[in-house]
Amino acid sequence: MLPLAFSWIALGHESLQVLIWIVTSLLLLVGLVGTVLPMLPGPVLILVAAIFHVLAIKDPGTGWVGLVVLAILVVLAHVVEFFSSAVGAKYFGSTKWGIWGAITGGIVGLFFSIPGLILGPLVGALVFELAFARKQIRPAAKSTWGTLVGTTAGLILKTAIGIAMVGWFLLDELWLKW
Repeated sequence: MLPLAFSWIALGHESLQVLIWIVTSLLLLVGLVGTVLPMLPGPVLILVAAIFHVLAIKDPGTGWVGLVVLAILVVLAHVVEFFSSAVGAKYFGSTKWGIWGAITGGIVGLFFSIPGLILGPLVGALVFELAFARKQIRPAAKSTWGTLVGTTAGLILKTAIGIAMVGWFLLDELWLKW
């Protein structure tokens, strides 16, 4: 498959390379921001930046090994994001109901923008602990606190994975040359 670079005849080779790096850098930056902001698919955007770069540049350093590593990191970031609130809840004494509440609240929260993504797992864990596990308010609140701690830890880990993805791409593109 011919790189996109060959189809952009109007631009000079150096100008084209600079333009490709600018677009790649912007996608990487938006991807990093997206690891913190719930409405942007951060790790996916970082992978898209790498794929775009590989397809657009004439002689990319990143090959299939680099893209596979990035794809694995995308999956890992989503697993961490999905389960972190439930793990935190369990660590702070939640029952299976509280864990299911955190997961359910996280899914429902997806439909209510940033506040829903933050409050969904918390409300879900609390409601499920009170309604289904029949806990008193204090123990239910403790497991809800664990949901908050787990969600925060998940956000930190997801951000670290995003930074690792950008670092891996740059290292692979500029130095490793598989």
